[in-house]
Amino acid sequence: MTIKPWREVAHPHKDVLEGTFKQSEFAADISQVHAGTAPQEYQDAEKFFARTFITEGMRLLLQSVAERLSGRGGDPVIQLQTAFGGGKTHTLLAVYHLACRQCPTERLAGIPPILDAAGIASLPQARVAVVDGIKFSPSLARSHAGITVNTLWGDLAVQLLGAEGYALLAEADQAGTSPGKEALTTLLQRAAPCVVLLDELVAYVRQLEPGKSYPGGTFDSNITFIQALTEAMKGVPNAILLASLPESETEAAGTQGQRALTVLEKYFGRVESVWKPVAAQEAFEIVRRRLFDSAGDPVQIHATARAFGELYRRNPTKFPVDVQEARYEERMANAYPIHPEVFDRLYEDWSTLDKFQRTRGVLQYMAIVIHRLWNSNDKDALIMPGSLPLDDALVRNKSIHYLPNGWEPVIEREMDGPDSAAADIDGHDTRFGSVQAARRVARTIFLGSAPSNAAQAVRGIRVDGILLGAVQPGQAVGTYEDVIKRLRDRLHYLYGEKDSYWFDTRPNLRREMESRKANLKDADDVLPLLRERVGRVFSKGNHFSGIHVFTPSADVPDDFGIGPKLVVLPPSAGYRRQDDGAALLAATELLEKRGDAPRLKRNRLIFLAPDSDAVQRLRDAARTYLAWKSIVEDVQNRRIDLGTYQADQAKRAMDGAEDGVKQMVRETYRWLMVPTEEMGRGKLTLRWEAVALSASAPSIVDAIESKLKEEEWLVSSWSPVHMNRMLNQWYFKEGITEVSALKVWQDSCQYLYLPRLLNADVFVQTITAGCAQRDGFGYAAGKDGERWIGFVFGQTALVTMDSDSLLISHDAALAYQQKQEDEERARAASANSVATITSPPLTPPQIIGRLPLGAEKTAVATAASPILPNRFFGAVEVEADTATMDFSTIVNEVIQHFSAQMGVDVRVTVEIEARSKNGFDTAIQRAVKENCGVLKFHAANFEED
Repeated sequence: MTIKPWREVAHPHKDVLEGTFKQSEFAADISQVHAGTAPQEYQDAEKFFARTFITEGMRLLLQSVAERLSGRGGDPVIQLQTAFGGGKTHTLLAVYHLACRQCPTERLAGIPPILDAAGIASLPQARVAVVDGIKFSPSLARSHAGITVNTLWGDLAVQLLGAEGYALLAEADQAGTSPGKEALTTLLQRAAPCVVLLDELVAYVRQLEPGKSYPGGTFDSNITFIQALTEAMKGVPNAILLASLPESETEAAGTQGQRALTVLEKYFGRVESVWKPVAAQEAFEIVRRRLFDSAGDPVQIHATARAFGELYRRNPTKFPVDVQEARYEERMANAYPIHPEVFDRLYEDWSTLDKFQRTRGVLQYMAIVIHRLWNSNDKDALIMPGSLPLDDALVRNKSIHYLPNGWEPVIEREMDGPDSAAADIDGHDTRFGSVQAARRVARTIFLGSAPSNAAQAVRGIRVDGILLGAVQPGQAVGTYEDVIKRLRDRLHYLYGEKDSYWFDTRPNLRREMESRKANLKDADDVLPLLRERVGRVFSKGNHFSGIHVFTPSADVPDDFGIGPKLVVLPPSAGYRRQDDGAALLAATELLEKRGDAPRLKRNRLIFLAPDSDAVQRLRDAARTYLAWKSIVEDVQNRRIDLGTYQADQAKRAMDGAEDGVKQMVRETYRWLMVPTEEMGRGKLTLRWEAVALSASAPSIVDAIESKLKEEEWLVSSWSPVHMNRMLNQWYFKEGITEVSALKVWQDSCQYLYLPRLLNADVFVQTITAGCAQRDGFGYAAGKDGERWIGFVFGQTALVTMDSDSLLISHDAALAYQQKQEDEERARAASANSVATITSPPLTPPQIIGRLPLGAEKTAVATAASPILPNRFFGAVEVEADTATMDFSTIVNEVIQHFSAQMGVDVRVTVEIEARSKNGFDTAIQRAVKENCGVLKFHAANFEED
């Protein structure tokens, strides 16, 4: 049997054919029906049911309503909750017409079998109250038959029993308080059989701000009313309540709407009956019945379905597996004249878009499509994805209405219309043009891929899905396979990955970028870029003597420095508050060791760790930038030719990706980690403190320095009181009254339980300020036997930092000063001749200021200048295991004192002696001699003892 075009079999409704339908007509309004002002297709019960397909869920609900009104059981409260456009209001209308009984039930299509199943011969007419939350305002009173009402319960009472009903609840209505369960039960009993329909209830309740009172009551009083009403319904056997609630937070509209929805769900959930929403298969019949007067001759319908089924079975590898089954033929017959793939894409993909209203949205879209196809004399066997007339302005506008901006030029240039690339392909190849293969494929890909988003695991539509939406019986499948490849090579906005294709609003140069991005290697490509970019962002700050980015422990200096060192951990050492294992492990290794040797100046290190959750995004941003950069470089070096437009686009994409890397560096490197030690159970325990940096600071270094100051992890101004407390806690105990000032400074750089000072200047300034007070410690430039040289206590001191300088405990300094004063008074009392100065002055001169760290002490002037030594010689043995650190210390603490002076000739000789009981083999001898030659040793010999 020859299959006919769908337009020769099916017949659309008059308003669809003529295009006189309004998009709003597909949105039922129960308040208009209740007021008698709705279109006839909704107002007239007979016409309504004639165009309504009774789904399984609706059938069960109407049966429960009929049983309830007849006093035969049924559910007292039913909650309708589906996604936007899911048929809630349409279901309420069905209940409204069934309860009102405006015409005999035998004239309502689909109702007699429901009543027969319930065993109901005669359905009583019921009173119906309709409350539409969108129409009501809690701030405005309403008038019913001359009665002014303020609240939902007042309105409900007037609708059910007029003045008699309002009298029952008048006091509660005027006060805006809930009438309570007993009053509502009385009202329902007098009005029964009755039906209460609450539509868009959340839209009303969300207007009630907590804590505010309205004529319509408060938020709490309205919620209490709903609770009382649902409970009262249970006590009246022939009264029923149906309420529609939104399913999503988007429909609830905001925080207050979501709060209202949550509370209402709680109370309805206590007594509700489950309502089964529209199934996908039922949606076919809903749409078909609303858009078509008749689907056509069943014989022709099944012939068309069979022809498609045979096409799919003859090409089992070309089409999806499930379409080759007999039940798919049945789906095609049930959906006729619309191919099931259209419904699948609209219901599964397009319904995920914001504001797309599922069944309502499908009705609105397909009404326009059918009207345009009918007028263009479309000859397709079915209305398929490939049939969509995207070249028509109305269809195109409706297609892109729910999509982001930018789709209209893509459709016009690529997919459909006289100037599109697809039309050009069809026009230059008769194989394609005879069936409009390029345009049909482009339309199918658009319908299957336009609503896709980056969050989907697999984007686009597979080749077998493209063929399913485009190929008709009698056409060669190979023609469409060939045109897919032609489109892939030709179209600028078509993307392809493996066997999936999708359109996008961005040109597919990104495909090349993604390919290059996938070939980049972390160690060879990504890490070097991140090291350079992180180093660029972490420019040297005021506080840090060095910023070490992704630096191995052996290359992070272990010295005192002029400030602490910031160590930036690599991306592999990410930090997460709940699980900081990687960052902690990496930071601890750097803290404890410098290469293979132990690290001494541990308290000079501060760490910055990347956020574990952002590291992958940082790597991805770096990969994206490198991929775009390689494309731009290839264009500049003329290795590829993209044309001016795409070359400029690649450059802009590269610049944007570079900004993205910079931004991601800032977002990723946000955890400041500082090591400390705490005394517990008689021993010190390492503890890490971590805090997130502020993103509002001008730079990361500024944020770090601000946080260090805020948390007191880095001391830039130290109080002598705190220093005195530290000296008493750690040094002045067990009879010890003095300690080397240089040792205290060096200890503060080494031990994590001591304060972390910004630099030696802070230490010197604190000593200077402390010596000027008599309630702290004393200072001496040195010691000769029992005598402290340059002793200062209670006066400003000229502080130098060398091995001779001493800090003296408060009690010892006070006693020594008292002793000096006593000796001075004794000498003054017994002096009968010119005094001879035999001891240093009681106090040093009043000198404001201090010498730089490492400067030589200036001797106090005497009457005769002594002859100064002019040669220094020193020798020291160092341990081989710590030679690297020891050499560094010797240079910093000894040699630099000489090299900093003008006219001083410094000569350093290194002597190395090594002994082995077993002797040194030839390999070691050769290696050492070669290295000594390169290092210009004057002598380097092996010998026997």
